Amino acid sequence: MKINLSELSIAKIRELLISGGFSARELVEIYHRQIKEKDKSISAYLEIFQDAYEQAEELDKRIKQGESPAELFGVPFAIKDNILIKDKKAGAASRILESYRASYDASAIKKLRAVGAVFLGRTNMDEFAMGSSCENSAFGPTKNPYDLERVPGGSSGGSAAAVASQMCLAALGSDTGGSVREPAAFCGIVGLKPTYGAVSRFGLIAMASSLDQIGPLAKNIDDAEEIFKVIKGRDPKDSTSADYEIKKCGAKPRVGVPKEFFSLKEKGKEGLDQGVAAAMNRAIEILRSLDCEIKEVSLPASEYALACYYIIMPAEVSSNLARYDGVRYGRRAEGKILEEIYAKTREEALGQEARRRVILGTYALSAGYYDAYYGRAQKARWLIRKDFEKAFKEADVLLSPTVATPAFKLGEKAVDPLAMYLSDIFTVPANLAGVPALSLPFGLAGEERKKLPIGLQLTAPWFYEGTLFEAGKLLEKNI
Repeated sequence: MKINLSELSIAKIRELLISGGFSARELVEIYHRQIKEKDKSISAYLEIFQDAYEQAEELDKRIKQGESPAELFGVPFAIKDNILIKDKKAGAASRILESYRASYDASAIKKLRAVGAVFLGRTNMDEFAMGSSCENSAFGPTKNPYDLERVPGGSSGGSAAAVASQMCLAALGSDTGGSVREPAAFCGIVGLKPTYGAVSRFGLIAMASSLDQIGPLAKNIDDAEEIFKVIKGRDPKDSTSADYEIKKCGAKPRVGVPKEFFSLKEKGKEGLDQGVAAAMNRAIEILRSLDCEIKEVSLPASEYALACYYIIMPAEVSSNLARYDGVRYGRRAEGKILEEIYAKTREEALGQEARRRVILGTYALSAGYYDAYYGRAQKARWLIRKDFEKAFKEADVLLSPTVATPAFKLGEKAVDPLAMYLSDIFTVPANLAGVPALSLPFGLAGEERKKLPIGLQLTAPWFYEGTLFEAGKLLEKNI
């Protein structure tokens, strides 16, 4: 049977496995051929797992024995390099953890295993998830499948590129300030950042613990929803996780457009690509034609979100990366005294962006500066959360761009960290407030010969992922 990978979905795989249209092993073989053909130019994967065949063969045996396929039976996944898979390398794309092998499964991986998911390999990322372009990996950049001269977005760029280029059906990434949603937008796929605590962080290599969240990347909203339903839920190994029913507001949500993100009176704002602005206007008209109420809302404290994020995040990075000292585990440099071992190990094995954020965070937490920077940033974070609470009294879901522009060129912002950080301007408020947000592809923009994907972002109240899926499907079906 000839398979068109672009038409495959989770539901289609289940249907074909039951009918005997193909076996799980055959599906793995098809994706491995696809990876072999395409990944030399894209570099989405750091490692391909050959035992995926064994996983698939075991699933085929269970089907032959009459077992009804579970939710994700046989679905081929790519996993970001900072999510632990037992006995597999998990290095967060850093030299300092290059030889580290996980001794246990992350809770999200354990849940995927339980419903028959197959793991094809681990994907490239910005080192320790620090970046917006997937250029900060110690093993070289990943390239955008739509244009190999452009970035796929970061930090989950490898996972997004693998899904977009049909080198897996779905993937897991992590989102600290937009690192699932931004690459989803740049690569033309769906990316979900769940409510903080909706998915266990046990087994996720920490970057910034109060912001990190594991989320799915998929070709469509139905697949993203299916994956989320499997990986969500309380975990006794993560005290921040929560057990809850997915909530939704109804078939026709009230849609809020934050005036600070986008003005309904303008075709575009300074720094906002005209194609992205046009997509926003088109989405608003579609929702209005479906009898959804469109309201302008305000998030005044969002003005401070980026500055707030780039104080809190590096502070937590400084704390979380202190464990990589060359003594306990990971790479170790030689030195005559302990301080020299610490310094040389971190200098040799941490990349430039990781070192930059450690230094910024250490400074923000240092005596005399804690209250001036970190303390004030936490107060601003509370204001951002209160703004969302107020906005959600007027609207069920908020609509905004995911990123202000389509994918930029490799190296274009590498020498200007501030320009790179501005890529996160629409995504970081959701992480600071802990609310769920979803990026969905909404057409292409750019020159006629170089059309690139753009994404729109939907943001909902805490634990209302159901609203995101319902509102997203309205746009997905009517684009």
